[in-house]
Amino acid sequence: MATREAVENCINRCEQAVQSAREQFAEGNRQENYGYYDFSEPLTELEDAYNELCKLAISANSQQRERLHRMRLVIQQLQNEIILQEHEPTM
Repeated sequence: MATREAVENCINRCEQAVQSAREQFAEGNRQENYGYYDFSEPLTELEDAYNELCKLAISANSQQRERLHRMRLVIQQLQNEIILQEHEPTM
């Protein structure tokens, strides 16, 4: 079973990855007029956080899995936003 501390540490790392990705995404949107912005770094950070969540969820109890699942949804939503923005045609 996953410890409370392990779950908290994982959630905190994921929140940091989400915050960092949001900041980089916002910066990319501001620089959009100057050309292509590479979103691979924030996407990699989010993917690493997502994978960590999935591994921890295997040994978590039901309450912990629910918290991890909610964070996983936040990560997936942000990944989708970044990917859609990255592929959106500029006018």
